[in-house]
Amino acid sequence: MTNFLDALHFLRPVWLMLLPCIGLLWYIARRRPRKERHDARHFAPHLAAALQVGSNTRRRIQPVDSVMLCLSLLALSAAGPSWSRIPNPLIAETAPLVVALKVTPSMENTDLAPSRLDRARFKILDLIAARAGGRTALVAYAGTAHRVAPLTEDPNILRPLLQGLNPKVMPVEGDDAAAALELAREILKVAETPGAILFVLDDLDPATVAALTKDDPEQPPVAMLVAVPSGKIPAQIKGLTGVSAVELTADNRDITQIERQLTSVQQAAQLNDERLDWDDRGWLLLWPAAFIALLWFRRGWTMRWGAALVVVTTLQMPGSAHAEGWEDWFLTPDQQGQIAFRNKEFVRAADLFSAPMWKAHTLLRAGRYEEAAEVFAGLSSAEAAFSEGLARIGNREYRAGARAFETALNRQPDFPAAAKNAEIAWAIVEQVETTREQSDTGEESGIGADDMTFDNEAQRGVTSQVDAPMDEATAPSPDQWIDSIDTEMGDFLRSRFLYDNSEKGT
Repeated sequence: MTNFLDALHFLRPVWLMLLPCIGLLWYIARRRPRKERHDARHFAPHLAAALQVGSNTRRRIQPVDSVMLCLSLLALSAAGPSWSRIPNPLIAETAPLVVALKVTPSMENTDLAPSRLDRARFKILDLIAARAGGRTALVAYAGTAHRVAPLTEDPNILRPLLQGLNPKVMPVEGDDAAAALELAREILKVAETPGAILFVLDDLDPATVAALTKDDPEQPPVAMLVAVPSGKIPAQIKGLTGVSAVELTADNRDITQIERQLTSVQQAAQLNDERLDWDDRGWLLLWPAAFIALLWFRRGWTMRWGAALVVVTTLQMPGSAHAEGWEDWFLTPDQQGQIAFRNKEFVRAADLFSAPMWKAHTLLRAGRYEEAAEVFAGLSSAEAAFSEGLARIGNREYRAGARAFETALNRQPDFPAAAKNAEIAWAIVEQVETTREQSDTGEESGIGADDMTFDNEAQRGVTSQVDAPMDEATAPSPDQWIDSIDTEMGDFLRSRFLYDNSEKGT
């Protein structure tokens, strides 16, 4: 409520000058005496008193009251009340989030079946699914903290990494939440908008309490999802100031609380972003004005200036709307698209938007990569070329995606994200073509039939089909196969964490 009042202002305040004029007209109309229907001079006094009904009482509500209230609402609507920004289509509606997962032996406690760590993994995946379109990074910590995954919108990237995390892959035992906090802050520094940090843990080392509660204006909001049985949140976590602790629940109540906090973070960030335009909410006042106008159909309430009010109302309505439905009477297609976008109905929003940038970005969010790339290609900004590269990569057009990132760099040389993505995209192209060459020359085995290669513009290798024999007697079971994947991912993470420690000199 405080943020709403602080942000409330009018885009066209000159229209507010009509309010005193409307008030003056209302006062004059109210003060004007009513005409008596009977002249008391032609009747006996006692008969005249009986014929005058309501002469000693004033009508509490008169037709002029509804007219003046309707005019006041229209004046406020024309003034353009606003309390939020129009979100940037290139930036996710959900605030970026860094999840810091504690990976220690205590997290393998089975008081939460099957274990605290397993429940934490499931809850993190549920949170990512609820944050559709929001970017999430993953940090694992014990005695040291390590970046597991950068900010990403794809839950499929985080799922295998989460499964591979266990205390055995952590190079140093301990509980250094302060190191995880510092690493999470570094990750959020590269995000376009302010984000938040979520610790998923079962306990907190008292030595790290000071780092989490220090008064730092640049500290991102911190929340904690505590994986312990109901009602057993440790005292040192309950006593943290400025940190909200959410108890892990069997349903989605915990996720709802965390999402509410992240939404407030995103809204506060948008209010302070001067690059974004303010969202005109004046159209909301047209609804009560229209409802009050319905009173004029009541017998005895017909107002002669109703026609003038209808003209004013018509001028306030969007001129580009089409009379195909009730929404088209009040909202332009782009405004309807923004509502669908906020509700994460990306497919519907993509069909509604007419603004090219909004339409292209919504097509990208809806997974219609080819269409999005075509729209982005018709725009001339560096951001459009960068987004075209993302769409090309999503459509497995790696070479075209790399070229789009290079186009973004040509249009804006100081574009670190485009430079990094171009490097990654060209590395993917090289990897794909090298793999194709190896498979065509028989250097690799175990490739199934109908193997396909994307974006082989250099014609490195030719299309081929390799049939690999399958020995059903030695084929692993699904459980064995999954266990082998988890083991390989765990080995990979342990090697990477050891390398991180060697780079830090620890």
